[in-house]
Amino acid sequence: MPFSTLFPILDTCTYLNTANAGILSRQLQQWRNKHDADYTISGSDLRAKQGGIIEELRQNLSMLFGSRTDNTYLVPNFSIGFNTLLEGLEKSHRFLLLSEDYPSVNYPVISRGFDYAEVPMTPCPEDLILAAIEKYKPTVFAFSIVQYISGMRIDPQFIKDIKGSYPELILIADGTQFCGTATFDFKSSGLDAVISSGYKWMLAGYGNAFLMLSDQLKECIYQQRKSTPLPTAPFLKGKDFLSLCFEPGHLDTLNFGSLNQSVLYLQSLGLENIEKISQSVCEKARAAFYSRGLISESVIGRKIQSSLMNLPIKPDTFQKLIANRIICSNRGTGTRVSFHFYNTDKDLDQLLQILDQGT
Repeated sequence: MPFSTLFPILDTCTYLNTANAGILSRQLQQWRNKHDADYTISGSDLRAKQGGIIEELRQNLSMLFGSRTDNTYLVPNFSIGFNTLLEGLEKSHRFLLLSEDYPSVNYPVISRGFDYAEVPMTPCPEDLILAAIEKYKPTVFAFSIVQYISGMRIDPQFIKDIKGSYPELILIADGTQFCGTATFDFKSSGLDAVISSGYKWMLAGYGNAFLMLSDQLKECIYQQRKSTPLPTAPFLKGKDFLSLCFEPGHLDTLNFGSLNQSVLYLQSLGLENIEKISQSVCEKARAAFYSRGLISESVIGRKIQSSLMNLPIKPDTFQKLIANRIICSNRGTGTRVSFHFYNTDKDLDQLLQILDQGT
């Protein structure tokens, strides 16, 4: 079955913009319609019927990404989850950041007055990161697994090596441009926190995200706040301190139910297959871009690659892409294109035809 049958937008354009916003399936639309129809008919009874979705989602996320269910929390978006996490850390922490990382990673750290140092962004930043850790002695390294402008993906083995060498260093990662693109096991990753919105590669629409914590970081946050007594209201029975921090109010069954439906769909495809399919197209794309001088040898030579790339094309070429319904985004000084499992060699060929007209 062609993916355009499941994702109607693929019949109307060449969609190379998942790094901006993932697309919605017909099945998800049908589920959302039924959810709201039930709400219209049943009112408050909906919560009694749909409340189990929240715990089902938590379990499904844990299975998909290898986290502990009781260390997995649901938040409306990455920024709220990250800001809440920062509020649980002592102000004495020293942060290491990447200079061109997503503003929602760097700004909350800087604006709170934490001491910090920045590593200049290069196509291969791992050596600079390691040197900065040795020089500045940070207590927290916060970064995006995949850089939103360049598409550079931090080597997962490098992350494990850092944790092995500096076990007390807290590693906090934005997974929004990564989760849903490849296999991932949080427990063995070396990371202490991964926070990801669901509207990009998870294909779940807006208003949902998730956060996974290591036992080490969970205990660290708990120790800072354990002296505050928990509320005793009956409807909060079973809530612990961290769930009251990250999930302080009602969780929307429409938005988190949408994420649950998408997780089930990704599980049915298998992240290993998703990675294999998308990287097949990406490998051809990188080779084509390199032959046209659009990406450097240092970029194409990285062993670990993401599903997005940034191309230094002229503004009029970008306008040609948009005019020909090839959907992509301007980011940084270039044009960002991204490939998910529903993209094909035909999509790449259509992109290259326009690029060749403008070069």
